Amino acid sequence: MSNSDTHPLTPQDCLVALMIAVSASDEDLRTAELVKIDSAVNNLPIFAQYDADRVRTMASLVFDLFEQEDGLDALFGLLRDNLPERLFETAYALACDVAAADGSLAETELRLLEEIRYELNIDRLHAAAIERGSRARHIRG
Repeated sequence: MSNSDTHPLTPQDCLVALMIAVSASDEDLRTAELVKIDSAVNNLPIFAQYDADRVRTMASLVFDLFEQEDGLDALFGLLRDNLPERLFETAYALACDVAAADGSLAETELRLLEEIRYELNIDRLHAAAIERGSRARHIRG
């Protein structure tokens, strides 16, 4: 982790890491989830100046953290240290979109989303609106 000490994560790195964490939370990175992450990085204004090659770096970081017993706590520590509060709802919205991308929510994904809401102090009403929007965007015909 000394590398992250000398090179702090950008807010965009944090958003990518969180999306990857949601996808990896059920130990099955589904194609729909990876496409959603790729689409977010390539299309959303928050990522306009982001080097998409860093997605692999963030994936390695998340996988390394998830191999540790307290890896999720470490991930939230990195988020708290490097993600501005103004992007907390953005982070939660992206996490919800990745979780919903494959059309089903695993119990592990639901628990992680709950933990994200808690760690980022997302207001219940705002969280419900974000979740509803995500559900509406990912409904299957």
